[in-house]
Amino acid sequence: MKSSFLLGLFAMTSFTVAASNYQFHEQQYRQDVKTLSSTKFAGRGPLSPQETLTTDYLVSAYKKMGLAPGYKGKYLQPVPMAKITPDQNMTLKVGHESFKNLTEFTARTQRISKTIALKQSDVVFVGYGINAPEYHWNDYQGLDVKGKTVIVLVNDPGFATQNPKLFTGNAMTYYGRWTYKYEEAARQGAKAVFIVHETAPAAYGWGVVRNSNSGSKLTLIDAHDNQDQVAVMGWIQHQTAQKIFKEAGLNFDELKQKADTNKFKAVDLKLAANLTINNTIEKATSYNVVAKLPAKTVTNETVVMQAHWDHLGQITDSKGKVHTYHGAVDNASGSAGVLDLARNLKVMAKNKPFKRNILFANFTAEETGLIGAQQFAKAPPVPTKDIVAFLNIDGMNVNQGVDYILRYGNGMSELEHYLADAAKAQNRFVKPDPRPQNGLFFRSDHFALAQAGVPGLLFMSLGDTDPDYIAHKYHKEADTYSSSWNLGGVKQDLTLISNILLKLANNDDWPKWLMDSDFKKRRAEDGR
Repeated sequence: MKSSFLLGLFAMTSFTVAASNYQFHEQQYRQDVKTLSSTKFAGRGPLSPQETLTTDYLVSAYKKMGLAPGYKGKYLQPVPMAKITPDQNMTLKVGHESFKNLTEFTARTQRISKTIALKQSDVVFVGYGINAPEYHWNDYQGLDVKGKTVIVLVNDPGFATQNPKLFTGNAMTYYGRWTYKYEEAARQGAKAVFIVHETAPAAYGWGVVRNSNSGSKLTLIDAHDNQDQVAVMGWIQHQTAQKIFKEAGLNFDELKQKADTNKFKAVDLKLAANLTINNTIEKATSYNVVAKLPAKTVTNETVVMQAHWDHLGQITDSKGKVHTYHGAVDNASGSAGVLDLARNLKVMAKNKPFKRNILFANFTAEETGLIGAQQFAKAPPVPTKDIVAFLNIDGMNVNQGVDYILRYGNGMSELEHYLADAAKAQNRFVKPDPRPQNGLFFRSDHFALAQAGVPGLLFMSLGDTDPDYIAHKYHKEADTYSSSWNLGGVKQDLTLISNILLKLANNDDWPKWLMDSDFKKRRAEDGR
């Protein structure tokens, strides 16, 4: 779920791939991307008629390679989902102020409820809404917000102050992500959360917030119909926050600055919030695709190689025109890459079987919230304690090769050492994420596994070697296959990924988390 961003390096230097046993099947790769991003596949929307076309294509490819079913004797893992469509005719009232949906606020829910009613809910400003013991920070300290509405700031104090000693400075932590804000508020018992939008700390404009919350949204369904989640997931404009705080006799911008220290105490605005969300709910099942390359000796240890198969599908505009979002780079290129890796490693394993299992997977509904990945983490084909590592491709470099590889996250896990070694073998260097404030490490499928304790690596080249991609192709109809693609970068990166997979599949190592975090704690619970 990669909100609009600018990587901005656009390096176009020609670079030769180091000698390797990896055999890149260029023509097959081109055919895979071309097919998956074709008009017939109509953007590969989850729950669309084209989902079956997509999953059938992937399953057929894995069967042809001779890979075994990877999920309980089957190639398909069910992902129970709900499509929730809120009636946009809603008004948020706080005190005597009323606010317009989509222009001044947005609101939705993931609870499987036809009506969500916020009635005379006390409003509290809780700063960043963060509870992070490792950073000695708890905005909820001594606070009871059960049934209340909380207003929180986007991102985290490190970005706000640019203090490298506060959280991780400019680089966003998970505590800065909007998803965390909702999760923590739910743990605290709040009924509604409104995040104050500002473009710089959010890393995207209000238009992204509006578009992401103005229509139907897919969500995973748990055994309790998601009733443990916060009832109202909202955003408010900066000016909306200023009006609310003025109504309370307070200055929002002054309090925002005071929230930048761990001495900040939550402020009761002594106002009540009212809002009603009426939902149309449809339940359906989507599918992850999972294939297995069985181990020779250590049959209970597994490495996972994955790329999400979905994109945005087809969207009908207000004039009735149907727009197809083909998703060639994002992420037909990644899905085709996983297929090519599977073909190579299957041949290698025939000559010399690997010690550990390798699962090759393609998840559904990444674009709508990492839903397929969440289901995989929740109900994995093998226990997460037995998953050594999770490698994830989310958009490949379809242009010529470069002399570096991008690293997302810094000091997160020992897998970064694997990345550095594999890059060095190709005479490349590791380049840190050029936009760490955007928190891209937390925005793709590997992160759902990280939350289950499994360390991972993200391979993403969206826009990095194409200065035109973000502006004119990313999540747009123009993201289509081109026969002019050089594919030197694809060959280069698949070779690098293959080297990491081979190392992990044949050694006894369990890469550790380096940074203190909930991920590290979760891994420790599994004795790893």
